[in-house]
Amino acid sequence: MYEITFTKTSLRQLKKLEKAIQKRVIATLERIRLFPYKYASRLREFDYYRLRIGKHRAILDIKENPPRIIVLEVGHRKNIYESL
Repeated sequence: MYEITFTKTSLRQLKKLEKAIQKRVIATLERIRLFPYKYASRLREFDYYRLRIGKHRAILDIKENPPRIIVLEVGHRKNIYESL
């Protein structure tokens, strides 16, 4: 099972979201812990993955040794890709 960690930026972005959306993001991350590659899609120009959570996205870095999912950014789909 993969461990989930947040960067300072992603934690700050998550706290700015509404409570219902925060719960949805966390629940979705917990759900993908066993098979993250099944649910996350690889970004074309970067070595990161994106996870769709309704109208929001999470940018992830998935490491194998030790198994870990690093949440890099969380936000609305129209704004999330600008900072990459």
